[in-house]
Amino acid sequence: MTDVRHSASADGVLHTLFHSDQGGHEQVVLCQDRASGLKAVIAIHSTALGPALGGTRFHAYTDEEFPEEAAVLDALNLARGMSYKNAMAGLEHGGGKAVIIGDPEQTKSEELLLAYGRFVASLGGRYVTACDVGTYVQDMDVVARECRWTTGRSPENGGAGDSSVLTAFGVFQGMRASAQRLWGEPTLRGRKVGVAGVGKVGHHLVNHLVEDGAEVVVTDVREESVRRVRQTHPQVAVVADTEALIRVPDLDVYAPCALGGALDDDTVPVLTAKAVCGAANNQLAHPGVEKDLAERGILYAPDYVVNAGGVIQVADELHGFDFARAKAKATKIFDTTLEIFDRAATDGVPPAAAADRIAEQRMAAGRA
Repeated sequence: MTDVRHSASADGVLHTLFHSDQGGHEQVVLCQDRASGLKAVIAIHSTALGPALGGTRFHAYTDEEFPEEAAVLDALNLARGMSYKNAMAGLEHGGGKAVIIGDPEQTKSEELLLAYGRFVASLGGRYVTACDVGTYVQDMDVVARECRWTTGRSPENGGAGDSSVLTAFGVFQGMRASAQRLWGEPTLRGRKVGVAGVGKVGHHLVNHLVEDGAEVVVTDVREESVRRVRQTHPQVAVVADTEALIRVPDLDVYAPCALGGALDDDTVPVLTAKAVCGAANNQLAHPGVEKDLAERGILYAPDYVVNAGGVIQVADELHGFDFARAKAKATKIFDTTLEIFDRAATDGVPPAAAADRIAEQRMAAGRA
């Protein structure tokens, strides 16, 4: 039978987090289904603006000493980020996130996804799920068989399909806004842009950049991802890894499009780019990195603002998906990013702090 259990290690980390600055979440559900092998965490940070909306990550956490604790931490951080992202995107949704613990290549199964769908359904609509790292449209079609609060489904099943399309489009709009702020024109033509991670989102971003006339340099841990980009755009340069990419001479924009924590105490001091704008979540490894970027004169476009195109797409799916309508809303990421830059200059704070202030004001108004 499907049940909800709190393991000793997870209880410990929850106790710690709910008495720390990372707390404040409305609900955290630890899920276990013995028959399918499912172990998952569903975190709801806020429903102040509406039902929590956020994707499902499928990840093994094999590098961690206590993978369950790492999964809880990841879910909590990602859920909080979704609250801010949805608020800045102007959506009537709060923030939530789910993590399924395991290697999707080894443990993902129909039975497991159906069990996960039952857990989401048990929340009665407080959390609406979608795709994330390790999950895909076809997975959401399976989850939806047990849960009507599922987005990111295939078009043949009434969904919007691949949300990475508008995620990349939104990042491109944020990059155009960064160019406007730095160089007075909303274009990357003639600029050198480094893209770290050319998977689901990154390869679409490269398409936009090449079409806009940018000089593009890429890297990815998966050779097949790089090969796909080069087959379409043979003029794109490739470097061995992210360490090499951040040191590319005369780099104008750095676009982290893989996992989080890309900006830390090691990368920021050697980063050659004049701006950072990418699709990855939680790019700032810890508080204070945004100040380090500002002190070096590097313009940072807050990740949860510019990568909101995907959540805009799946939110539209709940109302009968219309691509043109969703794309029009994602286009506004350009204006929102400029608004954040203006607020940062007015308040004398880094753009990340300015974005947080605006998002928090919107969530506070939703609670009133």
